[in-house]
Amino acid sequence: MQGQSVMSADGWWRGAVIYQIYPRSFLDTNGDGVGDLKGITAKLGYVKSLHVDGIWLSPFVASPMRDFGYDVSDYCDVDPLFGTLKDFDALLETAHRLDLKVITDQVWSHTSSDHPWFAESRTNRTNEKSDWYVWADARPDGSPPNNWQAWFGGPAWTWEPRRRQYYLHNFLPSQPQLNIRAAGVRSAILETARFWLNRGVDGFRLDVANYYAHDLQLRDNPPSGDPAPALPRDMQMHLYNSNQPEALEFVERLRNLVDSYKDRMMVGELAPGSFDLMAEYTRGDQRLHTAYAFDFLKAWPGTAGFVDIVSCWQDRPGEGWPSWAFSNHDVARVVTRWGEAIGAPPGRAAPLFLSLLLSLRGTVFLYQGEELGLPEGEVPLEKLQDPWGIAGWPATKGRDGCRTPMPWKEAPNGGFTRAKEPWLPVDARQRLMSVDKQERLTESMLHTARALVAVRQESVALRTGASKARDEAGVLVIEREAPGEHMLCVFNLTPAAVTRPCGSAKVVWAADAVLASGKLHMEPFGSAILKLG
Repeated sequence: MQGQSVMSADGWWRGAVIYQIYPRSFLDTNGDGVGDLKGITAKLGYVKSLHVDGIWLSPFVASPMRDFGYDVSDYCDVDPLFGTLKDFDALLETAHRLDLKVITDQVWSHTSSDHPWFAESRTNRTNEKSDWYVWADARPDGSPPNNWQAWFGGPAWTWEPRRRQYYLHNFLPSQPQLNIRAAGVRSAILETARFWLNRGVDGFRLDVANYYAHDLQLRDNPPSGDPAPALPRDMQMHLYNSNQPEALEFVERLRNLVDSYKDRMMVGELAPGSFDLMAEYTRGDQRLHTAYAFDFLKAWPGTAGFVDIVSCWQDRPGEGWPSWAFSNHDVARVVTRWGEAIGAPPGRAAPLFLSLLLSLRGTVFLYQGEELGLPEGEVPLEKLQDPWGIAGWPATKGRDGCRTPMPWKEAPNGGFTRAKEPWLPVDARQRLMSVDKQERLTESMLHTARALVAVRQESVALRTGASKARDEAGVLVIEREAPGEHMLCVFNLTPAAVTRPCGSAKVVWAADAVLASGKLHMEPFGSAILKLG
């Protein structure tokens, strides 16, 4: 049956395809211009039609929304902007009835400065939560304790006059860093995890999991040597405000709790990370079940660079399991980011990159709208919401372009909301690529996406098989193999037509590629998935 999953004995998440939903931008049902939980529930049938295994929900818990939910003021309640806990329970019940797993975003590195914990901690140095955040004295000259730089620009320290100390924030000043070494913090986070596990969620996506702990000596970060830094944070290597042993120790405590529930999992975001960090955080069976870094969320690495990245994972004893994403809520959409880099027009870039993503050994995260081939949205300065984009314009446009509302219909506001204006404008180009329009077409990126996910789901080799990758002068070749099945995935990343021998093979799926007389003829930016033997 088309789209039937070949589930892994090692866990449902291993090799799964998980659809990321950014709640603010998915579907608005109450007319306030912001997406909500009822909107997600209403579209779970659509999500199921993509043949994915589950969904990852970006934050929907209580927050002042200075960083759109990644600044939490109550870990165990839904923000009224999105609905209620009853709405979440209904979403979870509907998803499970459709055999979709649900992963929720958990931001346990920091809270909002509006969180009651911080309100108490900042009052003085003797209260019960005085050590729940990272506090430090000023240097003798009154300057911050060290040179650490925040990800959104400027020093990672802000002065608190009531305590006469600085507090650490690796992101916005309104996102104070939790002190994971404090017993009360560890207990509170574990209770938060139990709260959601008891409600029935299938797993957690852990935001910046490698930022859970900091260097107790508060040593200065060394310079990075970056020749063209975009922000002060790029001028240093983040050795001491991240990646500390205590972070791994706490991840192990979380894993122990999660594993006490049946069929649950944790995927960690490791920022910016790469193989070494991913391997460290997933090694063995006591840490994260899987993790992703930013290898494929940055500039196009080139075919040789791509091969180097995926080839690090060789299924060695005790080695962890990777996750991969080409787009998400923090980076420009891949059709634009990589498509422009290699000169691929959007119509060819979309199937090329999606077929490539779904050919990788690991767990795959598919960002909402990626199945439609959406390019990066254009958001004018006066409509920007992202504090990073507002502060950095025009050097950076921030993250709003990848967060524009989902275009459901070729109608005003893309059918996302009945409000006069949505929280972010719907790009006119994206509205022309709406779900309803693509459903009606005989051929569309949406139909292509369904076919591609179904191909992966029906193949043991593509989901969990061994992987070998090589670069053939700009043509990327990935072989996937499992007992009784050998798949050959070929991607032409060049603007020239290519012909290569393929021996005895059968086309499983192809775009701008034809197999004839044992040779694969590929148009510029064409791709094909073949079965050998």
